[in-house]
Amino acid sequence: MSHDVEAAFDARESIEKEKQESIIQLEDAKSPDNAGFVIDPHAERRLVRKIDMRMLSVATIIYLFSFIDRNNVGNARILNKNTGDDLLQTLHLSDNQYLIGLMVFFIAYTLFEVPSTYYLKKFRPSRWFSLLMLLWGAMTMTIAATQNFAGLIVTRFLLGAFEAGLFPGIVYCLTFWYKPSERAARIAFILAGATLGGAFGSAIAFGIGQINGAGGLQAWRWLMIIEGAPSVLAVPLIYFFYPDYPESVRWLSQEERELAAARIAGVASLGHAKLTWADARAALTDWRIYLHHALWVCYSVAFSSISLFAPTIVQGLGFEGLSAQLFTVPPYAIAFVVVLSVARLADRFEARAWAVCGSFLICGISFAIQGALSPTAFTARYALLCVSVSFAFSIAGPQLSWFSGNLRNTSQTTLGIPLHVSIATFGQIIGLFIYKSNESPSFPTGHFTNAAVMFTGAILTFILRAVYVRRNGRLARGEPPWKL
Repeated sequence: MSHDVEAAFDARESIEKEKQESIIQLEDAKSPDNAGFVIDPHAERRLVRKIDMRMLSVATIIYLFSFIDRNNVGNARILNKNTGDDLLQTLHLSDNQYLIGLMVFFIAYTLFEVPSTYYLKKFRPSRWFSLLMLLWGAMTMTIAATQNFAGLIVTRFLLGAFEAGLFPGIVYCLTFWYKPSERAARIAFILAGATLGGAFGSAIAFGIGQINGAGGLQAWRWLMIIEGAPSVLAVPLIYFFYPDYPESVRWLSQEERELAAARIAGVASLGHAKLTWADARAALTDWRIYLHHALWVCYSVAFSSISLFAPTIVQGLGFEGLSAQLFTVPPYAIAFVVVLSVARLADRFEARAWAVCGSFLICGISFAIQGALSPTAFTARYALLCVSVSFAFSIAGPQLSWFSGNLRNTSQTTLGIPLHVSIATFGQIIGLFIYKSNESPSFPTGHFTNAAVMFTGAILTFILRAVYVRRNGRLARGEPPWKL
């Protein structure tokens, strides 16, 4: 660990001794075996609730808007299709051109994730997220002006570049505020914004579909304008209210800042710590980290395919026109509840690996059954789609908490989290090509591919957990255990 980090820990130890308003001393603190102070659990709970109100509310709003803006192209693809006014017919796109338009977003996402997280650290989260939000909201609205395939490619690439730093940046920021045991439920809460985004996005598309032709614009163009505008309008909120680092925020009192820093000392990232090449090499050469990356790739296949093709899948289940938009809402609404429940159980029982493994298995089974069902079994397919969406999204919270909890220092976290999300983009690109419109309504390629990937993810999770169990059995005295 760098000298800066050691100095930070020394400073925090002196703070704990000087400030006792929020830290109490045990009766046996004077004994030779206990020379320190213990954090007052009541003060800590009050502080965590205060942090949650600020961090989770603002982060969820940001992620909800970003999810809507990146995935509204899926609704635009079928919006007013029966009148010839959907995205593909208006811009004269083939199915392959549409897929390329989706893919360039992820190429940009991959290229800019790590640099964006670096600049987040350099310029402070509140400033960097505000800038990104302004740019991606404006770019979403600009998509409404595109007239051809080239315009769609350029705008989608820039949208991917501007959104690239958001999700890894949010997860990275959580490591400055929360202990590893507190992260899964909070990551899941923010990710639940994606399920709300899917529900709201489809409901909004249904409503906007009713004004097709207003002002001489197709409804999908209004969709881009109306869904991009909130991101731009919310920029001042993010700039003034998004929390930066516990050591420096003004909305906490001096005592609360000291408690916020003291409670995560030694188990979480430091806002002022620097990235060192030695720690960077350690993050890049530790093979167990690549197993985590592989899990995230598996998750990303289902995540991207469901997020972008849910309206198409629902349309293939017998719902036509605007009804296909409306019936995309229930799967996301159910997923919101399931995602939060799985993450809560994972944190409560310190069972993140089992939560990830179980979600992979349930999701894989539901996809396999969907692939095997008769093309006309619409009711069963729709029910299983709800299961698939719920447990595909449930993987993320526990997996990211598990991964970030096993990054040993701030430098590894600074590099590891954006690299983790960046590598997973390969899974998202795979997800773009597995649901083929000519296989509607059964979509066997899409469902069976997702099933195989989910089962692979379950197997890898079991192996990775076994690796950590074995490492814990070989720990030296005083060495922190690996999270399970």
